[in-house]
Amino acid sequence: MPTGGSDPDQELIERIGRGDPAAVQALVARKLPRMLQLAHRMLGDVAEAEDVTQEVFLRAWKQAPTWMPGAARFDTWLHRVALNLCYDRLRRRREVAMAEPPEQIDTGPAADRGLLARDTGLRVAAAMADLPDRQREAVTLCHYQELTNIEAAALMGVSVDALESLLARGRRALRATLVDLRE
Repeated sequence: MPTGGSDPDQELIERIGRGDPAAVQALVARKLPRMLQLAHRMLGDVAEAEDVTQEVFLRAWKQAPTWMPGAARFDTWLHRVALNLCYDRLRRRREVAMAEPPEQIDTGPAADRGLLARDTGLRVAAAMADLPDRQREAVTLCHYQELTNIEAAALMGVSVDALESLLARGRRALRATLVDLRE
C-alpha cells in the first residue's frame, strides 16, 4: 500500500528497502532506459554511460532503506545522482592529457540515404557534446528526458528563468552548428 502521497516511486522504494528482489527488478525496468539515455547524452560514450547507470542503481539500492519521502521525489534524486556522476567523469576527462588528438567526425555529406540519418545523428551528438556543460544538461533534461522546465530547473538548482536562458543559448548554438541540416 503506497504511503508517500506525491512520489509515484515511494512504495517501490519501501519494498526495496525491505529487500524485495521483485521491487529492485521493477525499479530497474522503470528507470534504466532514462538513466542510460541521460548518461549517454551527457557523456557521449556508451560504455561510460553504462558504468554511470550501474553506479546510480547501486546508490539507489543503498539509499532505499533510509529514504525519507517529502524533500524530493525519488526520481529527482536519481537524476541528480546521475548528473553528478556524469560531471565527475567530465571533470576527469579534462584532467587527462591525451597523447594524440581525438579523431574528427567526418561532417561531409553521406554516401547514400542510409548513412545520412547516421551522419545526422553523429553531428547532433557532436554538437551536443560541444555545448557548455550546463547548456547540455538543460537541453538533455528538457528535450531528451522530457522533464518540464520547472522540474529541470529544480533538478539543476536554478530558477526557471535561468533554465530558459540556458535552453535558449543551447538551442541557438545547436542551430548555428547544424544550420546546414535545415536546408
